[in-house]
Amino acid sequence: MSELDGAQLRISAGWTRPAPELVAEFARFQVANLGDAMERLGICDSGISPIWAGAKFVGTALPILTTAGDNAAIIKAQEFIQPGDVVMVNGAGDLGRALIGDNLVQRFAARGAAGAVVDGCVRDRDTIENLGFPVFARGVTPAGPFKNGPGVIGEDVAIGGVVFHPGDIVCADSDGIIVIPPARAREVLDAVLAVVAREEALDAEVAAATFS
Repeated sequence: MSELDGAQLRISAGWTRPAPELVAEFARFQVANLGDAMERLGICDSGISPIWAGAKFVGTALPILTTAGDNAAIIKAQEFIQPGDVVMVNGAGDLGRALIGDNLVQRFAARGAAGAVVDGCVRDRDTIENLGFPVFARGVTPAGPFKNGPGVIGEDVAIGGVVFHPGDIVCADSDGIIVIPPARAREVLDAVLAVVAREEALDAEVAAATFS
């Protein structure tokens, strides 16, 4: 008998993902600059942060909704990971139980996932860092999850105060996480180039200034 037998899970698979080449273009830019290019919108709140220093990723959203403290939907969602996906979990912001740990992270990585974001807790921080897999979360706790459901895979979820749609472009670095709708991707790429040029001009101005 599977550990998920009896779990009530709703699955909406088969959404469209943007071209990997388009997604990869965002890896050139810092999240802060992308935020400026996005009118400073679409950025998760600061409560969700990398669980190890230097974690970052660019990928496409695979949204998951769980009940607090339960990871049945996350376990099932492994079957739908495609290379470049980011496992995006709305765990109700619960800080009582970890929804993923090193075992699930290894499985995500084996399927080609680019990273994971949990609006809730994770565990096995040191092992995950050693694996080099980027994970962002609201907290860390050793307490493990239940596996009863219910849950939803592949529908819109809110994480860190921002709505993520299946296939959205997600970028994360030490500053935080931002979502870019694929329909706006080219527009945002053009805008962020202007942001970077402006930043470089300001840096040059400061470097050239004489301070007394």
